[in-house]
Amino acid sequence: MLLTEIDHIAIAVHDLEAAIDYYSRAFGAEVHHREVVDSDGVEEALIKVADSYIQLTAATRSDSPIAKFLEKRGEGLHHVGYRVDDCARALESMVAAGATAIDSAPRPGSRGTTVAFIHPKGSHGTLIELVEE
Repeated sequence: MLLTEIDHIAIAVHDLEAAIDYYSRAFGAEVHHREVVDSDGVEEALIKVADSYIQLTAATRSDSPIAKFLEKRGEGLHHVGYRVDDCARALESMVAAGATAIDSAPRPGSRGTTVAFIHPKGSHGTLIELVEE
């Protein structure tokens, strides 16, 4: 089994501060990690839930994938991040099984991780992020 656990559930939001405030008031949640990922044009706030995260993510520029998603679909579930021990091997395995890779090779992600994205068209409608810690 290449998947070791759910790394995160990503939720696209228009206003990161408002989303953080909501999760704080509704669940008593605290931000565990916050980071701007310039290469993806996003700012994220991670809320730890057991060994996984809820990733609240907002666009930092109008041409980012999150901005395009929000414009087309509005706020909501954006992708699921699956934790793997070897991102390159997992990416290769998924492509061999018929998935369509967005990233042709693993690349740096937030929190010092290595990541690769799989297009929803090849994964039964779900955008997948492979995450190697």
